[in-house]
Amino acid sequence: MTYAGFAGCELPIIQAPMAGSQDVRLAQAVMRAGGLGSLPAAMLSPDALGTALAQLRDTAPGRFNVNFFCHTPPPSGDESDWRAALAPYYTELGLDVTAIPEQPLRQPFTDAIADVVEPFAPPVVSFHFGLPAAPLLARVKRWGSLVLSTATTVDEARWLQAHGADAVIAQGLEAGGHRGMFLTDDLGTQMRTLALVAQVVGAVNIPVIAAGGIADAAGVRAAMAQGASAVQVGTAYLRCPEATTSAVHRAALDSVAAGNPAAQHTAITNLFSGRPARGIVNRLMRELGPMSPLPPAFPLASTAIAPLRKAAEAAGQGDFSPLWAGENVLEGPVVSAGDLTRRLAAI
Repeated sequence: MTYAGFAGCELPIIQAPMAGSQDVRLAQAVMRAGGLGSLPAAMLSPDALGTALAQLRDTAPGRFNVNFFCHTPPPSGDESDWRAALAPYYTELGLDVTAIPEQPLRQPFTDAIADVVEPFAPPVVSFHFGLPAAPLLARVKRWGSLVLSTATTVDEARWLQAHGADAVIAQGLEAGGHRGMFLTDDLGTQMRTLALVAQVVGAVNIPVIAAGGIADAAGVRAAMAQGASAVQVGTAYLRCPEATTSAVHRAALDSVAAGNPAAQHTAITNLFSGRPARGIVNRLMRELGPMSPLPPAFPLASTAIAPLRKAAEAAGQGDFSPLWAGENVLEGPVVSAGDLTRRLAAI
């Protein structure tokens, strides 16, 4: 197997951007080990984004990816049914469902955000939920950045190639976190990773990156045998000490890794944000879903969930937390992100 390298990286390993579970430290550790570190930027303020980019730029060897979302923010609508469904939980935790505070939401990539990013000219810029509008994408390309985006179907991969992506991340059904689907909301179209990679490789003429259920060197070998040029790994990094994974999320992952059958069930849910995402099944998913017509459109659903999550996590419970995880949680002891990167690349 040969590896041409993304942004000059030595290893065919890309650390998945994971908002809420990492900061620059995880990306830096992966970069120093020879992989491509990623920064999730959709929930960062302009000041925080600029600070993080400066840190990544100054990290040897300086190879990094910054990730953005491309959704269209929905207008505020009637959330009465959603809040009524959550009201019993608010009562149970002693919270007022009529006094839900505003929460910072995931923001799409805009010209204003590009103004912050441009001075750093990131080697790689990746997108979720499609690509930005053509003029904005052209601006990113003028920086010399390599543009990646996620496809969950062959049609999405072809669309990304036709609209200017330099490489496609083929996200299989096993992947944790948000599905990158953008041409359809039909979950029946979603394929498992190796089958998707093989079909996407045959359908496009740009590099394909495999994502979903890859947690060890054997998974990397399998993906590259199907024609992938690199792999993107997320869940396996969540247990690393450099990740900022919450205590309840980390405990859930540790339970899965220890072989606890009760913790090994993951499912795709829209309860936590309004878009399909895979996580470990918890109380909210069991009782309301996991897929439900009640949550408002992405990303508005997270506003009413946030107070429940905060109160439950303060009591050491993950009943209302998005415990994002793929179907393959790495078993065994926790290792550093650098060690994990090198182990994944032992191909």
